Amino acid sequence: MRAVVTRVLEASVTIDGNETARIGKGFLILLGVHENDDEKEAIWTADRICGMRIFEDGNGKMNINPKDAGAELLIVSQFTLYADVSSRRPGFFHAARPEKAIPLYERVISECRAKGFNVQTGEFGADMKVQSINDGPVTIIIESEFE
Repeated sequence: MRAVVTRVLEASVTIDGNETARIGKGFLILLGVHENDDEKEAIWTADRICGMRIFEDGNGKMNINPKDAGAELLIVSQFTLYADVSSRRPGFFHAARPEKAIPLYERVISECRAKGFNVQTGEFGADMKVQSINDGPVTIIIESEFE
């Protein structure tokens, strides 16, 4: 599983001209599911996201986790994170098919909610317009070690 986590001041998703999700301070998470992923990766990835200490403390050090910072999460499915760019036209054969990816995407969401976060989401497979105001900017790539 691959997650691109960006610390944001705010972020939103618009589908067909209608805003469907919005968060304030927190993480915009683009989440890709690999064809070999299972629940183990979903649980591990959610744990990493929810425990990452990338908010600044009083000394300006990234030392505060998202829960203590009062962060919200916006999780957007992103199969293109598994693009094969060995040619000029990317291939996506390592991205999980929807029948496998959707339950794992939803598992990450439910794990984050179970940890007490306000989690907003994109819509799996939809043509989304994602906007964000990056904070820092701070962007971290999380990749499960199980692939």
